[in-house]
Amino acid sequence: MTDGATELLTAGTAPVARDPVPASGPRWCLGTRLLVAATALWCAYVGSHLLLSGRWWLWVLPAAIPPLAFVVVPALLAAATGTAALMSRPLPRLPRYLVLCATLAALVAGAPRSGLNPAALGSRPAVPPGAISVVSWNTQYWDRTDDPDRFYAYLTGLHADVYLLQEYLDWDPADRGNEAREVDDLDRLHREFPGYQVVNRGELVTVSRFPIVGNPRVGPDRAPGADASFAALYASAKVLRTDLRIGDSVVSFYNTHIPVQVSVEPRSDFVSDTRQRATARAGQFAGLEQDIADNPGPVFLAGDFNTSPAMGDLRPLRRLLTDATPALRSVYPVSWELHGLPLWRLDWVFTNQGVRVERYEFSDSQGMSDHQAQRIWVSLS
Repeated sequence: MTDGATELLTAGTAPVARDPVPASGPRWCLGTRLLVAATALWCAYVGSHLLLSGRWWLWVLPAAIPPLAFVVVPALLAAATGTAALMSRPLPRLPRYLVLCATLAALVAGAPRSGLNPAALGSRPAVPPGAISVVSWNTQYWDRTDDPDRFYAYLTGLHADVYLLQEYLDWDPADRGNEAREVDDLDRLHREFPGYQVVNRGELVTVSRFPIVGNPRVGPDRAPGADASFAALYASAKVLRTDLRIGDSVVSFYNTHIPVQVSVEPRSDFVSDTRQRATARAGQFAGLEQDIADNPGPVFLAGDFNTSPAMGDLRPLRRLLTDATPALRSVYPVSWELHGLPLWRLDWVFTNQGVRVERYEFSDSQGMSDHQAQRIWVSLS
């Protein structure tokens, strides 16, 4: 071949200049790296939360996350991949798949802690005749901050067969360490509920139109003697058990107010105080769980557990009893509010196989408490 022909062929097949491509693939921009890092952090949080919540006292602070975050955060992370594509800055394939797969796994793992109740979308049968009506309500310092007549009109207007009431007390925030004050309103309770029986222990009151045939102490409440002060009872008596004779059966009603996890006011001993509160909570839960495990009869448990759906503290109870949540008619049940803003749920109902929940709802407390009243209709199965 002549030199001229060689030059012509060489000129016709000259290579086209291209940008060098790293062997590891295209480089991730700052936004991609931040999105992947945020996804990894969220997955690490969800995994740690499922492992530690309800098992390690110090996790009470991370566990205070709003329950809806378990569905909202994965949704936002996944949506960020689509937003990047709409902005003509699509993520490379690998980080996009990593984010989508990781957020899906976090959603599946965390959704049961979100507080959502998809069972509410189903139909609800009518309450059968003869069902028993129960009200459980944290009254927020009884009627001390309300008009007493309005307070009692609200209670009697609920027309329940059994009332499980918490915070039968007055509260003086100025008296640090002894804020809870005893009240004496039993005479009026008897007047407002003629024919009912009333049992009071510390801050807990149970009012029943059925005969009370037993009132055993539960857990830490076994320690105080007969002459214990109200302060001692307030600290120890967080579970009030009353055994009611209903027809031919004896049903144990557990009225519960588990202590709150952290102080709402700044204090220098915050860490040690939080640990003490965790110890108190654990003692109440352990006593309650043991008493229920030893109880062979029908069980109804309700009250303010100071435990959101995000927290793992109710895990042992769910192994012993049935959570009544599926009977609620709300997709996102809320029982507690802060300064009028509905946040999430702190109040729960559990039963065993001897008690069937027919209907369950929250009732507006008309501004008299930061908790809504729980209203439940049950039958003995």
